[in-house]
Amino acid sequence: MDLSAEFKRWKAQCLSKVDLSRKGSVDEDVLEIVQLLNGQEQFFTTSSCAGRIILLDGSINGSEVRKQNCSWLLVTHKACVKDDVVVALRRADGDAILKFEPLVLHVQCRQLQDARILHSVAIDSGFRNSGITVGKRGKIMLAVRSTHGLEVPLSHQGKLMVTEEYIDFLLKIANQKMEENKKRIERFYNCLQHALEKETVSATSHPKEKVNSPYIRKKKRNPEKAHGKHVTEENDKELENNDHDDPGISVTIFPEDY
Repeated sequence: MDLSAEFKRWKAQCLSKVDLSRKGSVDEDVLEIVQLLNGQEQFFTTSSCAGRIILLDGSINGSEVRKQNCSWLLVTHKACVKDDVVVALRRADGDAILKFEPLVLHVQCRQLQDARILHSVAIDSGFRNSGITVGKRGKIMLAVRSTHGLEVPLSHQGKLMVTEEYIDFLLKIANQKMEENKKRIERFYNCLQHALEKETVSATSHPKEKVNSPYIRKKKRNPEKAHGKHVTEENDKELENNDHDDPGISVTIFPEDY
C-alpha cells in the first residue's frame, strides 16, 4: 500500500467533511495553528478545542463525568464570571460539575518522523501530556494535551453544595488556567513555525535519512479494550491520567479494524 497516496486521500477526505462539533467551527485561539498545520503536506488536524470552562449537569461515575449523559449548562472559551455560573446552576437538577479543559488538538501525520517533530514542539510548549498512536493501517496520530485541568462538583441531585464565595474562588483558578493555556497555545504556534522553518532548511541541504528513535516505547493494546477510530475520549482520559516527567513518545498498536 502506498502510504503517501493513502495519507493524501485521508487528508482530502477529512478536510472536506462538515464540522460536526457543537460550535460548528474552529475556536479562534487555535485557528492559526490549525491553518498552519493543514497548510503543510505532512499534517492535517482531525479535531481541536482551544480550551474551555464548562458547567455540566448529569451523573458521576466515580471521578469520571460522562459528557454524553450530561446537560451542558454553560460553555465558554473566555474568562468566566460568578454570576453566569450561579444563573446556570439554577437549571441543574442532577450533579453539576465545573470544569476547565485545556487545549486538545489531534493531528494526523504522514510519517513517524513528522509526528516526532510535532511532539517535540508540543512538549517544549508546555503540553507535556502529548503522545503518539500508530494504527495498523499506517495512521499516525498525535494528540496535543496538557494536564492543568480542573474538575469540581458543585451540586448533588439539584442541591447546591458550595457557597457563592467558593464558586468565585474556583472561577479565579479556572480563569488563571485559561490564561496560562492561551500562553501555551501562543508558544506552540511560535515553536511550530520555527520547527517547520528548520525542517525546510534541513530538507533542502540534507537528504532524509531513516530515523530509528531509541526512545520509542511500543505498547500493545488488548483488542477488547481498544475502541474508536483514532484518538477517542477514552484514550484522551488515559493520556490525562499518565502525567510522567519523561516526555518520551508512546506508540500504541490499534486493532485490525482501525
